[in-house]
Amino acid sequence: MNASAETTESAPQNNGKRRRLLIIVTIVLAIALIAYGIWWALFARHYESTDDAYVAGNVVQVTPQIGGTVVAIHADDTELVQAGKPLIELDQSDAKVALEQAEAQLAQAVREVRTLFVNNSALNANVALRSADVQRARADLARRQQLIGTGAVSGEEVAHAKSALQSAESALQAAREQLASNRVLTDRTSVAEHPNVRRAAGQVEAAYLARARTSLPAPITGYVAKRSVQVGQRVAPGVPLLSIVPLDALWVEANFKEVQIAHMRIGQPVTLHSDLYGSNVTYHGKVIGLAAGTGSAFALLPAQNASGNWIKVVQRIPVRIAIDAKELAQQPLRIGLSMQVEVDIAHDEGTSLTASGPARTVPAYRTAVFDTANKEADALIARIIAQNGGKV
Repeated sequence: MNASAETTESAPQNNGKRRRLLIIVTIVLAIALIAYGIWWALFARHYESTDDAYVAGNVVQVTPQIGGTVVAIHADDTELVQAGKPLIELDQSDAKVALEQAEAQLAQAVREVRTLFVNNSALNANVALRSADVQRARADLARRQQLIGTGAVSGEEVAHAKSALQSAESALQAAREQLASNRVLTDRTSVAEHPNVRRAAGQVEAAYLARARTSLPAPITGYVAKRSVQVGQRVAPGVPLLSIVPLDALWVEANFKEVQIAHMRIGQPVTLHSDLYGSNVTYHGKVIGLAAGTGSAFALLPAQNASGNWIKVVQRIPVRIAIDAKELAQQPLRIGLSMQVEVDIAHDEGTSLTASGPARTVPAYRTAVFDTANKEADALIARIIAQNGGKV
């Protein structure tokens, strides 16, 4: 009887404790839900995040402009190369011979054109000589015509005088035609600007560029990647030999769902974390552009939704995000690394399209490492013309 009484008395006590515990848990959950609601209303709803984001950058391929045999490779994978530094050397024996022949042809062309200009003076002198012959023949004919009535001069002599005058006039006309013909070749030009010289100069420039292109320089400063060329390999123009990646000019391609970009605008601040460094390293950036189409639209095999075999899938739109250059220099990234991206969309007054404005006046990317060869070729041409008596 005593055990039954104790059990009866403890049951209400246990029920009361359980009730109080449930009330406390309910209150805690309610507070947590309210706190989460306040946090979401004030902060979380102003951010859009994704882990479908990757580091992107320029991958500059180095390709030969002429064919040849590789004789030297000056850089290997992972090495840093400076813009303008030689990367690959091709055999230049054939290019050297072609350049020497072109130089000789230019020198010969200069001398031949100089001869044309000198001939102008000689032909002018010949015209003056023939003019004097015509005047003398005309004077002889006039004297004989005056004496023919006196019988001192026979008719035959007068006929000979007329023939001599006609011959002198024909020689004068021929001399004038020769002078005119030679002047056509030299009129309104100089030795250096003569078409024959310019044609030969063009051949020298082409041959010089062909020899210069046997050395492949680094178009930009960056790290070597994807080297496939080997010493002794015969390469053709346009075949990729290696790539250069500038790690100081990277960006992030974040693929947001289409339901996430309604309030996303260019210029909005972005917080990024890399899987390489974890959450301890934070990058800051901003949205600089939204793609003109979804990822599937630009895929190699885009979806054919009109075929009837259709399943609705949430599409993703690539968003380009610039990374702070100083932070990128302190904590380098590599192309292809995974990133965690969070965009602050609290202020959506801007536009999601790149602003239309005046056309770009300067190139987005440019290299000047190939300009030197043209200047050197021009200097070589000027030197050959000057050495052979022409004035540049």
